[in-house]
This record gives sequence, structure tokens and C-alpha cells, in this order.
Amino acid sequence: MTQRASELSGEQRAGAPGRGLTAAEVAERISRGEVNDVPVRSSRSLTEIVRANVFTRFNLIIGVLWVIMLAVAPIQDSLFGFVIIANTGIGIVQEWRAKKTLDSLAVVGESKPVVRRDGKAAAIHTSEIVLGDLIELGPGDKVVVDGTVAEADGLEVDESLLTGEADPVLKKTGDTVMSGSFVVAGGGAFTATKVGREAYAAQLAEEASRFTLVRSELRSGISTILKYITWMMVPTATALVISQLVVKEHNFKDSIARTVGGIVPMIPEGLVLLTSVAFAIGVVRLGRKQCLVQELPAIEGLARVDVVCLDKTGTLTEGGMDVTELRPLGDAEEPYLRRVLAAFGASEPRPNASLQAIIDAYPAPEDGAWTTTGTLPFSSARKYSGAAFTEDGGASSAWLLGAPDVLLSEDDPALAEIGQLNEQGLRVLLLARARGELDAPDAARGADPAALVVLEQRLRPDAGQTLAYFGEQRVATKVISGDNAVSVGAVAAKLGMEGAEHPLDARRMPEDTDEMASAMEQNAVFGRVTPQQKRKMVAALQSRGHTVAMTGDGVNDVLALKDADIGVSMGSGSEATRAVAQIVLLNNSFATLPSVVAEGRRVIGNITRVATLFLTKTVYSVLLAVLVVCFQVEYPFLPRHLTLLSTLTIGVPAFFLALAPNKERAHPHFVRRVMRYAIPSGVICAAATFVMYLIARHHYSGTGALDAETSAATLTLFLVSMWVLAIIARPYTWWRICLVAAMGLAFLVVLAVPWLQDFFALKLVGTQMPWTAVGIAVVASVALEYAWRLVGRRFGG
Repeated sequence: MTQRASELSGEQRAGAPGRGLTAAEVAERISRGEVNDVPVRSSRSLTEIVRANVFTRFNLIIGVLWVIMLAVAPIQDSLFGFVIIANTGIGIVQEWRAKKTLDSLAVVGESKPVVRRDGKAAAIHTSEIVLGDLIELGPGDKVVVDGTVAEADGLEVDESLLTGEADPVLKKTGDTVMSGSFVVAGGGAFTATKVGREAYAAQLAEEASRFTLVRSELRSGISTILKYITWMMVPTATALVISQLVVKEHNFKDSIARTVGGIVPMIPEGLVLLTSVAFAIGVVRLGRKQCLVQELPAIEGLARVDVVCLDKTGTLTEGGMDVTELRPLGDAEEPYLRRVLAAFGASEPRPNASLQAIIDAYPAPEDGAWTTTGTLPFSSARKYSGAAFTEDGGASSAWLLGAPDVLLSEDDPALAEIGQLNEQGLRVLLLARARGELDAPDAARGADPAALVVLEQRLRPDAGQTLAYFGEQRVATKVISGDNAVSVGAVAAKLGMEGAEHPLDARRMPEDTDEMASAMEQNAVFGRVTPQQKRKMVAALQSRGHTVAMTGDGVNDVLALKDADIGVSMGSGSEATRAVAQIVLLNNSFATLPSVVAEGRRVIGNITRVATLFLTKTVYSVLLAVLVVCFQVEYPFLPRHLTLLSTLTIGVPAFFLALAPNKERAHPHFVRRVMRYAIPSGVICAAATFVMYLIARHHYSGTGALDAETSAATLTLFLVSMWVLAIIARPYTWWRICLVAAMGLAFLVVLAVPWLQDFFALKLVGTQMPWTAVGIAVVASVALEYAWRLVGRRFGG
């Protein structure tokens, strides 16, 4: 393929310039395998999903223990293995559903480059590009393969994603363009010289588009917890094995069963699985709302956000605009100005929203008397565009169209009139006659103002409700726009945004990061913000400890989207913004954001809740094993007892609690927050259970004493664990009360039905010990309440 690239120039010269490849040439290249065949995937394959869910460290440990139990004990003591199979199956099914949702949404959100073949332009899939294709470029387009510029009209390319340099690079015919860069101004076309895996950013693009479980505080926190548990589990389990097999001379199989019964509950295997399931279900739920989550932990990240930076255009307002008025300045005549605007619109093959409104209002006449002799594409850095014409009488003229406060001097009297229009929320463009060349660095200097073009922006009907939602959730919103500050403030005020009455012109903002951060915290609306300033504003907020989300749809938003904690792009936005964003709103609706925030809060808040359940079990299991070794007694439980307890007090309720609504904003320090509650809860559970076990050992004697002692200890542990569940289930709703009651009722059924008593080896003997168990559980529950309130007061919940 490298040799073929060197032959392209000769082949291109042989054909008609600018017409692209012929159908025969495309077919020939496909037959030679010169196709952009990078296998871009939006998700893990089914094989990878199965492998990730089945072949885990804890499944291996439990699998070995399960095989041992199948060999030495009744099937009841092997139930924990079937639970793992069920949980693993749920994980695979849920992630497979998420994969299918992501795959379908990724296809919907995929942009198609425009390729010229046989002189005709057509949009095709990126994977259909062949070596030598002529690919057209316009503002916001991403360069999808490496190539050489064949046509350039003020073509400026941002290569920051590749080089880290933020300044756009002006490209001329013959220059090289690299995949992964994107167009910020102008247009043109380039010839593909490297496709497939040879393209510079092919591997980067593949990795960026893949469904990946990247690092997050939640996942890294759970990994940290599991690492420490492993360290605790190995010596504790070893000591327990020695205690049960050597110190206590009991039946070998029974000793093995009780040893395994002490090891299995130390492993919070369901916590990892439940986290994956919660994330996967979150992706599916958001997918149904046309929200593409490109990285799963982005759901978690947005839940932690406390500042949302919004771009006005495309976020608060719809893309379309309407021309409401044309105000001539000086002695310019309106019919002539209309003709200028019509020619200006016809000169731009890829108009932005403002110019499209002008084209709609002043369509170009069919006589074609005016000829375009030069153009200056719009750039967000200079904030104006230009065009030069030969008019129907043969006269030449050059015109600029852009921001009045950039094209006019600060003392121009027209600015007062413009200010009044901006205060009404109207957008105003200035049409000015240029005195020099369009491509001169100071083209705007000395330009003669000719007319004001007044545009009205279309507000998104749901934007006001969305802003109100963020206000209720104590998430600060900042409108950051390149438009006039007063105009942006007026639009925000119409939507009821707090602080919109005091907009700030970003050109007057301090450069110092700390001072800029203060200005950002004190104000809500910012106008005339450059792309570099957007980036600095995000960094300034982050320097104050804020978690920042940035929304946008234009090329000028890319740098800020990259640097923000969470980047949110509109589906109709430029390909460059979609490439760097973690979340893409395919329906282009800003109103979808509250759903994403709510989904993130649901996942994070609920996983924090259920993690306490799982880790309480781990703590009391380790402590019970230690106490058994220290006191040289039989381990009180068989695996079937702890399987029953885990199912009723953790497994089933955790699944429902993990999917419940939860609006609480996510808090940092996941590990600390969970362990603050899990450690005292586990200690109290272990202490109450072991005290009851020792009392029962002194009370019962003779044949069946160990079974009676186990039953009394199981009752105590169940009642105390149920109180932990009752605390975690707060605040109570009807379904939470029903959930806790159903778990208690299920345990009563086991105690009441004879064959279930036999199956789980649970039979309460006499009345004294069962009531003693209830009394100890009541005391432990009071201690739990006190411990939770103490932790809440000391550490803030």
C-alpha cells in the first residue's frame, strides 16, 4: 500500500482534475484491498463480554470452592455456586443488551465523509473510502484518513488532537493533512494517501469509538476494596482451614463444609457484577432517549458535575434563525444592500446558521450577474467572513460580514443602537465594505459600515425547564458564547436563568487563572468568548475544585470539550465535537441532559448504598472467622445458611435498590464513605452473632446441639442484617417497605415449612434461645442506629 501511495500523483494527473476516481478505479482498489478497513467497534464483542463476566478472580475462587462442596456436602451447601451462575448470566445478558443499543446508536450517530467520484459528490461510510479518493472538507469536518490537499479555499485545520498545538494551521494545495485533525475554517478537498491501519490516527480512532469500561472513581474504588479484601481473606481463610481440620477433630466432610461456609461470604462477588449491571442498564435507558454514551463512566462523571457550561447556539437556541430587519447605515440604499447580501450568501457553499438565514431572506437572483472573485471563510477567532465580487456593471467590491463590536471602533455611534437590539435578545451582524484585500491580516481595519442585519434566534422550547432543573439540583449553569454578551444575556433572561441580567464580556476578563475563576463563580453569562478562552475558563473552574461539564456543537467548542471533565455534544454538531465528547445527544435536545444526570445519580447513589450491604457481609464474615479461630470452636454456619442470608438480606434487595430512583448528587471518596458504615455494621453483626453462638453452646448439649446452636446464631445474624437492610432502604416508600417485609416473610416461611427446615438445616429448638436471639438482635439494632447516626454526624452522611 505504501508503494501505491507513491504512484497516486501520476494516476491523479492522468484523470480529470477534481473529478475524483472513476467507478472502475474504485473497484480496482477494492480488489487490491486498498480500503479504509479499520474495524471500528462501538462495543465489546460477545466473546469479550462472556470472558469478562466469567473469567474473574472471584469466580475462580468460588468455582473451586463450589467443586469442593459438590464433592463433600449435600446440594443445599452448593447453592452459592448456582447463584454465581445466575448473576454472571444476568451480567452477560445486560451487557449484551447494552452492546446492541450502543451499536445501533453508533450507526445512527456516525457521520459520513463526502467523497467525489466521477465528478459527483456523495456521502459514504468511512470504511468505504479507498486509496486515492478525493474527499471534500468543510468547517467542522474531521479528516478521516491521511492525505494531500488537492483544493484549498482558506482551509484552516486544527491538529491539536494530534500535536497538542491549539493554533489552526493554514493548508494550501500540496500540503499534508493527517487523520484525527479537523477543519475550523474554509473548505477544500484532499486526496487519500494512507487508509486503513496505515493512517496516522487509525488506532486512536478505533480506541476512541470502542465501548470501554475506563477508569472511574466508582470502579477504581471497588477495585481497591476488593484488593484489600483479598489480602485479608487469604490469611483468615488459611487460619480457618487449620482450625476446622486440625484443631477440631470432627467429621472430615463436615469440617470442609463449615470451612467453605466461612470463606465464601468473605467474597463480595456480587458487588462488581451489580455495578456492571447498573451501568449497562443505565446505557440502555439513555439509549432509548437517543443519548449515546461513548464511555460508560461518563454517566458517573455527569452525576458528580456541579457546573455545566453551555454554548448558547444549538443548546439554548435552535440552529435556525430568521432575518427580522435590515437597517442601512449612512447613505447606503436598501435594494443594493439586499443584492450584496444575496451575492454574499451565494458565495459560501457551506453557510453557517446566520448566513443561512440571510440566504433564506435574500435568495440570489437567477441572472448570475455578480461574480465572486474571492472569499474569506468565517473564523470564530476573527468573528467575521468576507467575499469579493465583480458587480453587473463591472465594478469590483469587497465586503465583510460579522460581529459589529469587532468590525467597528469602540467610539462608533452605531454601537449604541446595536446595544439596544442586543438587550432585546436579537443578534446583530454588520455588513461593511472592505477597503483592502480580504486575505490581509488587517482586512477589517477602516471598513465602511453599510448595514445592520438583525436576526432573531429560535429558542429551544425545553431549555427553560432544563435550566430550572439544574437550579433545583444545585448545579451552577454558565452560558459561554462567542456572541455579544448583552444579546446572550437577553436570551438567557428569556429562559429565566438566574444571573442573566449581568452578562460579562469575556474580552474584559482577567488572564490570571485565580481571578478568572472568581469571575466565573460570580457571573453566569459570558459573551465574546474565544475558543482559547473557553478552554481557560474550564481550567479556571477546575482549579477551584469544580467538576465541569461542557456542552457544544461547533468546532469552536472542541478544545473546551476535551478539557472538561465531561464533554457533551449535540448529534447534529460537527464530527470533531462528537469525536471528543463522552456523551452525544443524538436527538439534539438539551432537555435530555437532566435524564443523563438523573441516571448517573441513580447509579452512583444506589451502588454506594448496596456496596455497604455487600461489605458489611465481608466484614462480619472475616471477623466471625477470626473469632472462631481465636476461641477454637466450630464455625457456626454451613454454606447453605449464609447463601440463604445473603440472598434475603443482600442479593435480592440489592438488585432492586440498585435500580431505584435516586436524585442525590454523587459525593467523592467512595471507598471512605462506604467503609465508614460497613465496618461498624459488620463489627456489630459479628459480635451479636458470636455472642449468641457462645450462649447457645452453653445451653445446648447432646446430639444435634451444633445444629441448634447454628439455628440460633443464624436467626440472630438474619435479624441484625435485616436491620442493616432497613437502614439502607431509607427513606421509605411503599415498595421499599414491601421489599424489606417480603425478605422477612421469606425467612419466616423457611422456619415454618418442615421440608424447607430440613433443606436449609434450620430448626429452632425450645423457646429460650430463640427469644434470646431476638433480644440480642434488638440490642444490636439499637447499636447499629447509634453507630450510623454517629458516623452521619461526624462525617456528614
